[in-house]
Amino acid sequence: MTASPAATAVGSIAILLWSCLALLTAASGKVPPFELAAMTFAIGGGIGFISMVVRGRLDALKQPLPVWLLGVGGLFGYHALYFAALRLSPPAEAGLIAYLWPLLIVVFSALLPGEALAGRHVVGALLGFCGVFVLIVGGKVVQGAGLGLDRQYLPGYLLALGCAFVWSTYSVLSRRFRQVPSDAVAGFCLATAVLAALCHFLFENSVAAAKPLEWAAILALGVGPVGLAFYVWDYGVKRGDIRFLGVTSYAAPVVSTLILVATGFAAATWSLALACALIVAGALVAGRASPSK
Repeated sequence: MTASPAATAVGSIAILLWSCLALLTAASGKVPPFELAAMTFAIGGGIGFISMVVRGRLDALKQPLPVWLLGVGGLFGYHALYFAALRLSPPAEAGLIAYLWPLLIVVFSALLPGEALAGRHVVGALLGFCGVFVLIVGGKVVQGAGLGLDRQYLPGYLLALGCAFVWSTYSVLSRRFRQVPSDAVAGFCLATAVLAALCHFLFENSVAAAKPLEWAAILALGVGPVGLAFYVWDYGVKRGDIRFLGVTSYAAPVVSTLILVATGFAAATWSLALACALIVAGALVAGRASPSK
């Protein structure tokens, strides 16, 4: 299947939106993870549902069971595993392991019909992962803390690895359901909101946002990183260059850090500069390997 440059560009919007995730989450206050997920996925899914009603596209929700299992399993499965990993292991190590998903997307894409994996795609993905590694490890080195995989946190590490496999599998297999319109993502988001709400009531205590700014951040999360991002990502991985999207996904944590620096939530460091250089180099290498047809 020929990759559409326009679809690749649309898919890249998700990476920019996910770059705002850390800032908006920090601004949302002390709302517990599953409660925040329930609210934001409800917003993102609700907007998509209203859009379908207005355009007369509710038939997009009439999909076979495998499509629903993949969609809800990808969205809810990733976030549930990630939240659990953060509870059972240090966030830096868990985040680094979970961020193997762009590399896995590049590798798994070779299994798709009509797709070929070039060596430059793998090199580009590895450079991107090295950039994220430098970004995360660099801060700990400055603080005099090491980054090691402690056996006591093994369950958390395995859950983080599960995150990487769930999201990469969801992204790659979505291409096998290319005929499913991206409108269906609204249904996946609403189902994820229900499951997240259930987990919230089982495992968390409710905490309401205290300030208007916190409510605004929650709304922005639902509209952008936990809303529009999933629709454009679905469109991009189905019709664009999935390998290039996988490599450029490594830009999300770096751009996120740059935003935090610009807004005063973090300081500029040498590790940030080096991470930027590595990720840009990885994207350039992968870009040269991307099909031009």
